[in-house]
Amino acid sequence: MQGYIKLYRKTMCSPIWQDPYYFKLWMYCLMKATHKEHDQLVGNKIITLQPGEFVTGRSSLSEDLNKGMKPKMKQSEISWWRYLNNLEQWGMLNIKKTNKYSVVSIVKWGDYQETEQQVNNNRTTDEQQMNTNKNVKNVKNEKKKDTRKQVYEETSIPFQLSVYFFERIRDNNPEYKKPNLQTWSDDVRKMIDIDKRTEEQIRYLMKWVQQDSFEMTNVLSPSKLRKRFDQLVMKVKQEKQKPKKQKEINWEDL
Repeated sequence: MQGYIKLYRKTMCSPIWQDPYYFKLWMYCLMKATHKEHDQLVGNKIITLQPGEFVTGRSSLSEDLNKGMKPKMKQSEISWWRYLNNLEQWGMLNIKKTNKYSVVSIVKWGDYQETEQQVNNNRTTDEQQMNTNKNVKNVKNEKKKDTRKQVYEETSIPFQLSVYFFERIRDNNPEYKKPNLQTWSDDVRKMIDIDKRTEEQIRYLMKWVQQDSFEMTNVLSPSKLRKRFDQLVMKVKQEKQKPKKQKEINWEDL
């Protein structure tokens, strides 16, 4: 195999970083994925792979991932395949299955693994656009200075969610200083209008982070919640894979 992949530091914030098997599997998927469209012969059939895709199966997946590992560290075909399906449930990849093989597609491959040529093309385009629109941007910046910030009513959903989050934080730390709820409300609005999160999803994560022993001290504002939203969803889903005595909450239904 030739070439390289891009690995982002935020991977260290992902739940897969905490498990060596999941991390190895994820690195394997990134390295196996093709960087350009091409045809591949699978048995007697030719299939066309798009960037970010690769062909695998239970046997080949287990053989590749167990290669070079100490016997006691090796995993069964069923275990590796279950790990791969979990990555699909967490929204990291998709698996198109047939009775003879499976095609794995990395989600958002183009966003994170664009080629150097694409980067150069984008840079050139951006520079040209920057020169062309320089005066226009200056005018827009002047307009922004005169724009008043939106004021959120106490009955609005963003404001109510901000109050709800503040109360959950106060449950753990009664001395927590009251924040600017208008600023918090604006961050909540962005999650709803821009990120397309539902009120139920936001409220659920606000409660969950303040019940988690690690996250309760790390996520203390809607802006931080918005920044780590997808990572926190993955942690919730990962916990659902573990046996629990309490009734499980189906994130997909929120």
